[in-house]
Amino acid sequence: MALTNEHIQHRLTEKFGDLVSNFSVLYDMLSFEVSTDQNLKVLQFLYDEADLNFQFLTDVCGVNFPDQIGRELAVVYHLHNLQDNVRIRFKVFTSIASPDVYTASKLFSAANWMERETYDFYGINFIGHSNLKRILNVDEMDYFPLRKEYPLEDQTRIDKDDQMFGRG
Repeated sequence: MALTNEHIQHRLTEKFGDLVSNFSVLYDMLSFEVSTDQNLKVLQFLYDEADLNFQFLTDVCGVNFPDQIGRELAVVYHLHNLQDNVRIRFKVFTSIASPDVYTASKLFSAANWMERETYDFYGINFIGHSNLKRILNVDEMDYFPLRKEYPLEDQTRIDKDDQMFGRG
């Protein structure tokens, strides 16, 4: 039997109920959301269940949604079932005031560097990570550069002509 998005969704809702939500399919990839305190349980379930078998972590990344109060930061996991060639994506949202998410590095060793990069650029604290420190930026940085906290342009500049940029 081929692994389908419907089967994956059914198994997840059967196991976790309302803790998994916002299911959608885009380009044949199932996406859903999980509450912050359930990310490890969902990862372990997807990994262990023989009929799901999502044992390859393709990516972990962060996203900043500054307009979503209480859900400003997201951690996005991409998993791959190599035997059936099926990919899924799930998101965990957290607030910028307490950006804590449990680490997946104990289950997937590849998550180690990906979580460090996500911490470095977004400031998401991966609880239980063995070496959570900056990986690409200098240690002295007191901000997280991919958060959308700053304007794209310096509005006080007077040395540019808006006509040159199609804004005049």
